[in-house]
Amino acid sequence: MPTRVIIADDEPIQRMDLKDVLTKQGYLVIGEAGDGQSAVNLARELRPDLVIMDIRMPDMDGIAAAEILTQERIAPVLLLTAFGDQPLVERAKQAGVVNYIVKPLRESEVAPAIEVALARYNEFRAMEGKAKELSEQLETRKVVERAKGLLMQRYGLSESEAFRKIQKASMNNRKSMREVAEAILLTNEINEM
Repeated sequence: MPTRVIIADDEPIQRMDLKDVLTKQGYLVIGEAGDGQSAVNLARELRPDLVIMDIRMPDMDGIAAAEILTQERIAPVLLLTAFGDQPLVERAKQAGVVNYIVKPLRESEVAPAIEVALARYNEFRAMEGKAKELSEQLETRKVVERAKGLLMQRYGLSESEAFRKIQKASMNNRKSMREVAEAILLTNEINEM
């Protein structure tokens, strides 16, 4: 499957040139927009692999649009601009832009910029997923530890005996250890009412 791209630039000739370059290089342009807000709406609807947009556009500039797309985790954004001044670069970094190309656009720079942008975005998403997974594991461990402590206190069990009870209930009921531990804690709360 070719990489699906939305391009946004307020200059139709620039969009047409960029579309030609992308098409020649094997990318699939699935949408075009002339302003930031339209680019955001189009990206929400079409869910592209990448959005390439100019910074200076009417209604909403490319950096503000990039920030929305990044926050909503819709697609990575590659910015194109004729302006390479430091304040714009800083704003782009803060918005979560994954790459930045200064015009005039050279065809030889497009594919590498896109591939780097996609790689960075995929790395970010993988790290985000790993962080969520680790957070879930930590929460599970906390709940299991609390339930284990409760069983040890209430029934005079050793730590390993309490753990095995939770583990056995998990296997017998085809529930996760976290679900069993949460049930133990909930039952205790109800009994204390």
